[in-house]
Amino acid sequence: MRITVLVGGVGGARFLLGVKAALGLPAVGPGDSEHEITAVVNVGDDIWLHGLRICPDLDTCMYTLGGGIDTERGWGRSGETWTVRDELAGYGADPSWFGLGDKDTATHLVRTRMLRAGYPLSDVTAALCHRWRPGVTLLPVTDNRVETHVVIDDPATGPKAQKAIHFQEWWVRHKGELPAHRFASVGADEATVLPAARDAITGADAVLIAPSNPVVSIGTLVDVPGVRDALRETSAKIVGVSPIIGGRPLRGMADRCLTAIGVETSAEAVARHYGARAEGGLLDAWMVHTGDTAEAPGIDVRSVPLLMTDVEATAQMAREAMELAGV
Repeated sequence: MRITVLVGGVGGARFLLGVKAALGLPAVGPGDSEHEITAVVNVGDDIWLHGLRICPDLDTCMYTLGGGIDTERGWGRSGETWTVRDELAGYGADPSWFGLGDKDTATHLVRTRMLRAGYPLSDVTAALCHRWRPGVTLLPVTDNRVETHVVIDDPATGPKAQKAIHFQEWWVRHKGELPAHRFASVGADEATVLPAARDAITGADAVLIAPSNPVVSIGTLVDVPGVRDALRETSAKIVGVSPIIGGRPLRGMADRCLTAIGVETSAEAVARHYGARAEGGLLDAWMVHTGDTAEAPGIDVRSVPLLMTDVEATAQMAREAMELAGV
């Protein structure tokens, strides 16, 4: 089978562990299989800091699937040290709110050197994965620079003035506490979907949407020109997994992102936000957690356990998703 998964960071990476296990592959690391798993990954969180190109979602997937993730935090490297961060703080080098671990910095150094040498992000990602051997083909949704920015109030310049800041500043520095008026995908208008990502969607036997942030992960990803066309054209069924359980996100601040765009924090509201593919939306089917309900016209809804407590529980989620997709 050819399974393509649209993913963001931590939730998407953990879901991929289950997809691998559901297809008989080791959850961590490579393995022999007749099946092909491709992850099309959000790049909207990417940012330049200290002269380095940082790709949080790609790295979280790579480290998680390759066995290098800090499992307690869900991001960053295991056994990390922070000498570079502390030295930068000693110099008063901005931004102090975004900490770079020493091991993680090495990844960013390699990526930046390759990008500056002219290699596209997809080739750089493949080179980095040569070390980690994640057992999944990780593809940035585009080789173009696309970054999510957040429009907030700017009282310094006037009572009704607004300004845009990078999503990472809003998320990490301000912990999502500044009221957001809207999100903007800077660079998306000039971007194009990575051809390999488009082919992975149109040629899939099943397309799964991981339980990632529906606004700034999946939303940013599908807004890259060409992605929605590929999703419309694929003969595969598209099955989404709700990131909202019992009216709240289990991780992160998806509720604040949903509120900013006027969407209720519920599995049903997210399904309606994505919309039915038959009516120009994304979904053929939608999985909600046991006890949750969702009335979404044109979408086949199934209620199953969605807590990713361990790999086997996540693998069962993936099996249910693939069954809904008819594979």
